[in-house]
Amino acid sequence: MKKFLLLAAALLAGWAAEAQDLIVKIDSTRIEATVTEVAPDAVRYKRFTSPNGPTYVLPVGQISYIRYADGFMERYSQPTAPVAAVPAAPEMPAAPAAAETSASVQEVAPIIAPMLRPNPEYEGQIDYNYTKPQSAPTERYDLGQYYNNNGVEGIVCVLSADRAHGLVLSLDEVMLPWSIFKKDKFVEVGAMNRTDGRANMEAVARYIEDHNGKWSDFPAFEWCKKKGEGWYLPSIDELLLIGNNFNGGSRLHLDRKTRTRYNENLKEHGGDRINNKCYYYSSTELDERLALLTHMGLEAPYVLNLNSAEEVYKYSRFLVRAVHPF
Repeated sequence: MKKFLLLAAALLAGWAAEAQDLIVKIDSTRIEATVTEVAPDAVRYKRFTSPNGPTYVLPVGQISYIRYADGFMERYSQPTAPVAAVPAAPEMPAAPAAAETSASVQEVAPIIAPMLRPNPEYEGQIDYNYTKPQSAPTERYDLGQYYNNNGVEGIVCVLSADRAHGLVLSLDEVMLPWSIFKKDKFVEVGAMNRTDGRANMEAVARYIEDHNGKWSDFPAFEWCKKKGEGWYLPSIDELLLIGNNFNGGSRLHLDRKTRTRYNENLKEHGGDRINNKCYYYSSTELDERLALLTHMGLEAPYVLNLNSAEEVYKYSRFLVRAVHPF
């Protein structure tokens, strides 16, 4: 019987080894994984040794090929070398590697929409589809810079490659619930966009109109809305990008110079320092009970309520900041 069990264990181990997918990156890094989704821009996977762990996202531009458990091999075209940001460039270049990311410039290109980005070197790229002026702007901005133009005041927290457009972060912050609904009255409003908080604000507005509700049912959204036209509660990807920029482009080490630039400008103009120890609400909901949160610190996990052991309901109070495109 003992020999039979040992043989069975060996067979199962051999089957498990063969059942895994293998992702090989263009730098020859090999990742033993279970691929969960293949999209045009990214591949989502779990580490084979941690099937109940976080979901990782890898841009297809970093992948040489994937060999699936059934032996099928999918090859990807080799990308051209990344192009560094040029301030005067009229087009968006490809995002640089994390190690080359400037502390003052964050690339903005079409989104690789993630379910979760646990990698401390967050490399999200978001296209905000700005309504740009007809004439080319002459003003160029830096991350962490104070911004006050056309009635919009705040701190620059996201920049396009030409440093002329991006997002402004509100000077102040407040601690509020995402929504007031509890227990058997939980509601799902359809605010599930992970890349654009404006779409989530619109989803909340539609829910209010369709259900004869009111903005005060959604305090975090109401606070952002009261700031005026164009202000909104950022999505989870936008908040992750803001947090990454606040830390100098990487969460592998502390960039005090970048953090100080943000906080000194906030303080100088009567704002609140960015809190790197508490969670901030995003506008992205997960279901009727939960909304996604993130923090501005260095330590993982960066997304709460997604693969999280502890559930924090929407009626809980967390920090809220608004953003406005420019």
